Amino acid sequence: MMKDYLKDADMEKLATVLEIKQAYKDGKYTLEEARALLKEKVKTLTPAEVALAEQELTKEEEDECRKEDIQKMLELFEGIMEVGRPKLREDHPILRYFEENDEMRKQLLAVEDLVQYPVIKNQWFELYDKLREFRIHLSRKQNQLYPVLEKKGFTRPTTTMWTLDDFIRDEISEFRALLEAGKEEEFIEKQTTLVEDIRDLMTKEETVLYPTSLKLINDKEFEDMKSGDLEIGFAFGVGGKAAESKINNEKIEKPVNEGFIGELANLLGKYGLASNNNEELDVTTGKLTLNQINMIFKNLPLDISFVDENEIVKFYSDTDHRIFPRSKNVIGRDVKNCHPRKSVHIVEEIVDKFRKGEEDHVDFWINKPGVFIYIYYAAVRDEAGNFKGVIEIMQDCTRIRNLQGSRTLLNWDEGLKGDVVGEDSGQDEKTDNLNASKIEKEAEDEVVNNDGRIEVTPDTKLTALLAACPHLKEELPKINPKFKMLNSPLGRVMIPKATVRIMSERSEMDLDELIKAIKEVVEK
Repeated sequence: MMKDYLKDADMEKLATVLEIKQAYKDGKYTLEEARALLKEKVKTLTPAEVALAEQELTKEEEDECRKEDIQKMLELFEGIMEVGRPKLREDHPILRYFEENDEMRKQLLAVEDLVQYPVIKNQWFELYDKLREFRIHLSRKQNQLYPVLEKKGFTRPTTTMWTLDDFIRDEISEFRALLEAGKEEEFIEKQTTLVEDIRDLMTKEETVLYPTSLKLINDKEFEDMKSGDLEIGFAFGVGGKAAESKINNEKIEKPVNEGFIGELANLLGKYGLASNNNEELDVTTGKLTLNQINMIFKNLPLDISFVDENEIVKFYSDTDHRIFPRSKNVIGRDVKNCHPRKSVHIVEEIVDKFRKGEEDHVDFWINKPGVFIYIYYAAVRDEAGNFKGVIEIMQDCTRIRNLQGSRTLLNWDEGLKGDVVGEDSGQDEKTDNLNASKIEKEAEDEVVNNDGRIEVTPDTKLTALLAACPHLKEELPKINPKFKMLNSPLGRVMIPKATVRIMSERSEMDLDELIKAIKEVVEK
């Protein structure tokens, strides 16, 4: 429980805080009377104590984080609750959140300034492109910070603040859609709401969430968070270089037996079943070493996750081509806490029907221009038919859906179509191949000058670079780990739109450094 990590907390005092707070909300006390009572009976209060009181002594309500008036709470606790930004070392994960909020406040000031003038769509689209980066902040918070707090018994952020996070994310998308639809008056009317809602969220983060996190999470746990933080990324380009630099400087080669494989090896070793990662194990249909098992999961052309019969996430395959971002902090979490509240009922229904034996599998798919993602859930049962968990499989099926005819001969090309034989072969395929070659040649000509050298400028298109230098795609993740996304299904959507300048912004890498690194690859 959360109070186990805040051993000095006085629960009677916190009960008094909640009692006075509720009486004030009900109108039984004026602000002055409530403050006087708090100063008399409570004297001092920390943000972590406020969080503990809400966690342990109040019943969770639907959408409570949105309903909580943070400004009223700050007024009530003025003079007794510790406030102010903590001093943190430069590479601290919590500092990144504060920095992103600072940048978001600048964007909100720009919103307030721009509403005074006649609408120029391009100005607003540019501003909203920046606002949308806040989604990275929210995603990192949900996938990195919330899971660690859950382990400390502080589940309120996952169950209530996540709802507010998603509400903000949806508002940004919905309001932008109004502008795209030409509903300019309605769009402008919504800007005050957006500014107020985002400021409310950031105040709640900085007043309670982050100070409480600093109380509950130890230094080692914060260190462990850094690699996952870097993989998900940072909004507005803040702090990323400092965090990445420290991680790269301290990076050591991880032993093969870390993580899932290490735990499995230790367990088998405990019972004398295996002494090292290269000892063969009897599996259902063969013999494999732990290293081989690990490599198989690493190289599967799909993503796998496993949730056990207690609805706890136990495993996911960590592939380079992973479709959606994952963090090791997901391991050990209740699967319901890995989803926003609005979709939890779907998760619960799937698990319930699998558990009762009413269903054995269900599938979903995401169909967007240039990308088709297939998601399959299946019940896992033992030989006696007892429910033992759920396996989730996600696969990028874009290429598969575009295959035509048949391929019966060996061909090492990476095209979307197989070698076609029979009735489907012929002129259509030749025409398609000629058209594809023509497009690639035109893209290549964009960046190759008269001397045959490849030019790289901020406005150079990534498609043109890849056409002129195909092996660049393999080298980009070595330049910056964030470019691994280009090898994911979503990468195919990003590549046609990307320029070197956009790549710099998305990776938070200095533009000149990126240009220099790309030139070193293409000039080899």
